Amino acid sequence: MTTDGNTYYGYDFCIGGYFEMPTEDARKLLPPHLEPLEVMHDRSILAITAFHFSESMVGEYDEIVLAVVVPPLVEPGKPLAKAAFFPFMVGTSTPESRAHAIERWRLPHYMKDVKIDFEDDGDRMKCTVTDDGAPVLELTVTEFEARNQAAHLYTCFTVDPEEKFKVGILMEAEHNEHEEEAGSLKLYEHPMTEGLTIDEVNSYPFREEWYRKGMQTFDPMVAF
Repeated sequence: MTTDGNTYYGYDFCIGGYFEMPTEDARKLLPPHLEPLEVMHDRSILAITAFHFSESMVGEYDEIVLAVVVPPLVEPGKPLAKAAFFPFMVGTSTPESRAHAIERWRLPHYMKDVKIDFEDDGDRMKCTVTDDGAPVLELTVTEFEARNQAAHLYTCFTVDPEEKFKVGILMEAEHNEHEEEAGSLKLYEHPMTEGLTIDEVNSYPFREEWYRKGMQTFDPMVAF
């Protein structure tokens, strides 16, 4: 839904992990105007985020996002984003959600529906992505300690052949975040993971996030 120029998406949950990846791969995936954020020399950050959206302009759907983490943009008088991302691949479970995100947000997509399954064991959730039965990835995120009500701001950078864009995204929900390295990631050779040297991406996250039922708010996208 859209009101006051903002676009709103209700989700039942969102899980995400941050994984070390080769900076050489990150630079190849990024457009020239963006730089990867390194955790150490030659090691940048792959962010993988999975959603189950329950309310949107295009109905209910699942989504998986693969992104390179980049430094947040500092703007005078505006709050600093918790993190900033350049999504290089997005997969969705419906054609309507894919067309919507491409047209409205210029997000690069795998141009087929993918199956995104979630297994919630209470304090552990596993996301499995397959394409006509072929595995794409398996992401597991865990929960530690108490959840807290959160309102976190993120920045998403996108491009098209003519322009570069940014959009602010507000995530509101009960939230848990930790660095216990208890989750996991398994990547498979597939067009969605093209550009990643799979053997050199860490199989465990150095940070995990889990948002419970909440709202994602997109500001109007702007060229810069």
